[in-house]
Amino acid sequence: MRNARAFAAAVLSLLVIAAVARADEPKQEPKQGGIFRIYHRDSPANASIHEGATYSVNIPFMPVFNNLVIYDQNIPQNSMSDIVPELAESWAWSDDKTTLTFKLRQGVKWHDGKPFTSADVKCTFDMLMGNSPQKLRQNPRKTWYEQVNEVTTNGDFEASFKLKRPQPSLLALLASGYTPIYPCHVSPAEMRTHPIGTGPFKFVEFKANESIKLTRNPDYWKKGLPHLDGIEFTIIPNRSTAILAFVAGKFDMTFPTEVSIPLLKDVKSQAPNAVCVVEPTNVNTNIIVNSSSPPFDNLDIRRAMALSLDRKAFISIMFEGQADIGGTMEPAPAGLWAMPKEMLEQIPGYGPDVNANREEARKLMQKAGYGPDKHLAVKVSTRNIPVYRDPAVILIDQLKSIYIDAELEVVETANWFAKIARKDYALGLNLTGNAVDDPDQSFYENYACGSERNYTNYCNKDIEKLFDQQSAETDTEKRKKLVWEIDKKLQEDVARPIIFHSRMGTCWQPYVKGITIMTNSSYNGYRYENVWLDK
Repeated sequence: MRNARAFAAAVLSLLVIAAVARADEPKQEPKQGGIFRIYHRDSPANASIHEGATYSVNIPFMPVFNNLVIYDQNIPQNSMSDIVPELAESWAWSDDKTTLTFKLRQGVKWHDGKPFTSADVKCTFDMLMGNSPQKLRQNPRKTWYEQVNEVTTNGDFEASFKLKRPQPSLLALLASGYTPIYPCHVSPAEMRTHPIGTGPFKFVEFKANESIKLTRNPDYWKKGLPHLDGIEFTIIPNRSTAILAFVAGKFDMTFPTEVSIPLLKDVKSQAPNAVCVVEPTNVNTNIIVNSSSPPFDNLDIRRAMALSLDRKAFISIMFEGQADIGGTMEPAPAGLWAMPKEMLEQIPGYGPDVNANREEARKLMQKAGYGPDKHLAVKVSTRNIPVYRDPAVILIDQLKSIYIDAELEVVETANWFAKIARKDYALGLNLTGNAVDDPDQSFYENYACGSERNYTNYCNKDIEKLFDQQSAETDTEKRKKLVWEIDKKLQEDVARPIIFHSRMGTCWQPYVKGITIMTNSSYNGYRYENVWLDK
């Protein structure tokens, strides 16, 4: 542990020095040109952001699109005050807060030359709400728009969202990297294989398990942008191989927020000029439990599993101590809605005495019919990439302490989300990224009855009423207290036990300029129109 603390301190020192050096750099005029080369951690199932449930899709394809509004790409912490216009020039709420109207930008063209109009806005959200003849194969964020009655247009350059009740978070949801506007004239099937957007880069090709290529949009509506000629992603699933290639200079940047704390040591020793940052990601590692099928339909078994967790051991092994313990919402200070520490520690399994927690867990397992002479045998399913596999192995080891013998089952990315959406698993180790640091996104998407991303079949109508209550609350402090109460109840119900909230590293070569890593979402910062290469 002393070595871990010493290394963590050394890394922190290096990062502080790097940050100070960047702050002292004189402002430079961006240079035009060059191909930005990034390795990609795995092969996305397709190119459609609206059908994706992983930032493996956002990172390469967000540059192809625009939103109505977006979080300022140069500010690390997303907040309502940092939302800026994109395809919308302005927006306004009605007096009763049930209509949100956007004045749209004129003269914008899709990459195939057709004009962007309000019809595209309506088509996009009709499709997301399930009101369109064109259907998405998967629609993981349909719950985001359940309070929207309809989207109406007024001429070609005005669109309005008519709500059933006030929902202050709607603007935040619309600013996410998960909320691009799609063209009316291109089918969902075509968007999976050849996406058409209005963004700074145009799609060139996607070779599964090989590469993704984008090229500069010469007709981009933001004059003078982007600075780059193109972006190329090379798919390298082996993290160590990818890091070695970055160190050797084959890539300009690592896959964002994918460099583990231990691997940072290798990067800094072999590429001392590389710029590296470690930031919270608003991605939590959690256990998904198929609570609709035996044996995990038994609350005692689920609670025993939650009580068995030694969260500090996970963080020590995987992050050299640099990660955070929390509930559903991202811990402070990066997270804006974090439950207070004293409230968190009242929840079973979050107390500091791991041995006492596990003794209680064994009693619950014995009550359910298991014990030293009768173990529960299960498979722990997880996605076949390191950030999933590594904690799954630790989880399996910890479950042994409460009479659960678990076997690891790895699943390729292209099949993972479809498998768990079908509830084709008993126990899983999952990562849940919050695309927006807002309770509406997290609660409705992951815990609402019937939500496509509610992988556990958890359904509590009483808690759903609280979801609605906090969602309509316009007083931020009152809303926070409701959010904390909900978060506490979700943990007590073992809806989706949160193990830890990660902090991860990103590194880029010193000549790469204009990179901002966001601290409370790993999904929203990849427009790349301001990135340039000083070489």
